[in-house]
Amino acid sequence: MKAKLILISMICLAAFSCKSNAEKEAAVEVATEQTPTAATTDDDRGYIVKVGDMAPDFDIEYTDGKIVKLSDLRGKLVVLQFTASWCSVCRQEMPHIESEIWLKHKNNPKFAFIGIDLKEDKTTTDKFAADMKVTYPITLDVTGAKFELFAAKGAGVTRNIVIDKAGKIIMLTRLYDEAEFANMVALINDYIAKN
Repeated sequence: MKAKLILISMICLAAFSCKSNAEKEAAVEVATEQTPTAATTDDDRGYIVKVGDMAPDFDIEYTDGKIVKLSDLRGKLVVLQFTASWCSVCRQEMPHIESEIWLKHKNNPKFAFIGIDLKEDKTTTDKFAADMKVTYPITLDVTGAKFELFAAKGAGVTRNIVIDKAGKIIMLTRLYDEAEFANMVALINDYIAKN
């Protein structure tokens, strides 16, 4: 573990010597998100839940003040996306979510997609959604308490949690990996077609 952290630090230092400031910030963010903490292992990627678990229940707080419990969405396939305005990997994934998932299923009564902005206020969250030109709802997690129902405190953001109509977790993603994202899209499409 210690050797791995040293290697990641060396890679970051090497990256800094030949990159612009924007590239340096992205390199630090990716290295930070991929560096395991004491509560994170390579196997679980920082999750404290696993596929097959019942999703923890919590209040979903929309920026317009509306509050809905996650359990109120039983009977639907629910996708939770944990995101943040400062996260470059989140920004990379969000247009794909908009075009490949949200726009395809948003009118399906058997489907719900909830973006959850980590530790940011309403003004920042609204601006983030507008800047990203996404039309799916991005809700609030000002304290990070909702995130910590699913992932270890301090674990990196850019996570999708797919929950079946009975409330069980059927997929967990981490970062934006094209193959994993394609698998998630296929799972969503297949589940909705069959249920």
